[in-house]
Amino acid sequence: MKVLLFNGSGNEKGCTFTALATVAESLNKNGIETEIIQVGKHAISDCIGCGACRKLDGMCVFKDDIVNECIEKAKEADGFIFGSPVYYAHPSGRLLSFMDRLFYAGGSVFAYKPAAAIVSARRAGTTASLDAITKHFTINNMPVVSSNYWNMVHGNKPEQVMQDLEGLQIMRVLGNNMAWLLKCIEAGTAAGIVPVKEDKVWTNFIR
Repeated sequence: MKVLLFNGSGNEKGCTFTALATVAESLNKNGIETEIIQVGKHAISDCIGCGACRKLDGMCVFKDDIVNECIEKAKEADGFIFGSPVYYAHPSGRLLSFMDRLFYAGGSVFAYKPAAAIVSARRAGTTASLDAITKHFTINNMPVVSSNYWNMVHGNKPEQVMQDLEGLQIMRVLGNNMAWLLKCIEAGTAAGIVPVKEDKVWTNFIR
């Protein structure tokens, strides 16, 4: 089994990476393979709602960044962690643009696979940021993995995050809980217990 961890920070080895690496370490100890993917180093185009992905086998029409590469990787992955620093009480704009296109084009390869959001902040804005990221999961039939507190770490530098003992525990517990859920899903699937998918009902609210 494998979990992809997406780093939405422009700082490749900063606070968000430190938190993700802690989650990855817990997953590895549980026998789960991990890969941390740097999302935030370069600009990511916004989704323009063109719908071209419907004609491109779930691939985005924009091919100048890593979105399509990550959709391909997600096909073979079993779970996902999305991480971001907090900017003005919201996640990184790069991460949100990345996730909008990732889920709009490739949502079917993420459905029914567990996911979690983690954020890092100097001080505040964390719960609003977690909410913005997590909405991508809850619109796409994905089990949301929790920890023993909200999935956040605090610090302005990686060495400060390493002093946030509660935050580090939250990341470790999150990794353990993700591993547990993945193994439960694997056992359930082997026993023939799988989700029943309904066709989507679309309702527009108009005057």
